[in-house]
Amino acid sequence: MDDFHTLTATIERLLHIRCGNYKEDYIKRRLSSRMNAVSIKEYLVYNKYLLSNPDEQEKLRNALTINVTKFFRDKEVFEIVKRELIPEILKKKQRVRIWSAGCSSGEEPYSYAIVLYEIGLTNPTMDALIIASDIDYEILKRAKAGVYERPALDNMTELQIKKHFTLQPDGKYEIKPHIREKVRFQYHDLMRGEPVAKYLDLISCRNVTIYFNEQQKNDLCKEFHNGLVAGGYYVMGLSEYLGKEMEPLFRPYRPLLKIFVRQ
Repeated sequence: MDDFHTLTATIERLLHIRCGNYKEDYIKRRLSSRMNAVSIKEYLVYNKYLLSNPDEQEKLRNALTINVTKFFRDKEVFEIVKRELIPEILKKKQRVRIWSAGCSSGEEPYSYAIVLYEIGLTNPTMDALIIASDIDYEILKRAKAGVYERPALDNMTELQIKKHFTLQPDGKYEIKPHIREKVRFQYHDLMRGEPVAKYLDLISCRNVTIYFNEQQKNDLCKEFHNGLVAGGYYVMGLSEYLGKEMEPLFRPYRPLLKIFVRQ
C-alpha cells in the first residue's frame, strides 16, 4: 500500500468517510489544503499527525465534506417546487414527504420547510415532513440548532426573515419552531445503498454528486429511484448531470433546472 492509500485507510477508519466514493483528485486537493495549513508535506507524516490530533481530525472532516450553502440557493428551483411540484403532489394526496440528502448545515431542508409552510397557509389539511440527512455528525448538530449568519439569508425577503427567524443579541438568526418542526434530521451515508425511507415524493440532492465518481453517481441514482414513488421528483444541483445509463429511470421535467421525474 502506498503512502496516499495508507492515509486514506486511516481517514476511513477514524472519520468513517469512504474515500473511494470520491474522485481521487478531489481527496488529494482537500488533503493538500489541510497539510499546507499545518506545514506538512508528506502523507505518512500527516497520517501520524492525524492519529494523534483530534482537532485536526475534525478540521479534515469539515474539509472533505464541504458545507457551503444558503437558504433558497438557486431560487428558480424553489419557485418551481412551490408553484408546480408540490401542487401536483397535492392533487393526488395530502401527504408530502421530502428527503434533503446531504443536507449540510440545514439551509436547504429549512428552505423546503418554508415553502411547505407557505403552501400550508391555504391548505391546512396538508401533512408535510422533510427528512434531512448528512454523513457529518457535527454539521447535523449545527443544522438542528438552526442558527445562521446574515449572509446565509441573502436570497430571502425581509418579510420572510422576520416571519421565520428570530434575531438574536449576537446578530445571528435562529429558525423559528413552526419551520423547525417540519424537518427531521438524521445521520445517513448516501453510499450505503438504501434510501432513508420509501414512497418519497421528492428527493433533493444538490451539489453533492459533483464529488463522486461515475459508478457512485449511478448507484446513488438507483438508490433515489428506489426511494421515490412513481412520478416522484429528483432535484439535482445545476452543475450536476444524469448519466446516460440512468436515463431509463428518470425523465426530464425541467432539465435546465435539473429536475427529473421517476419513471
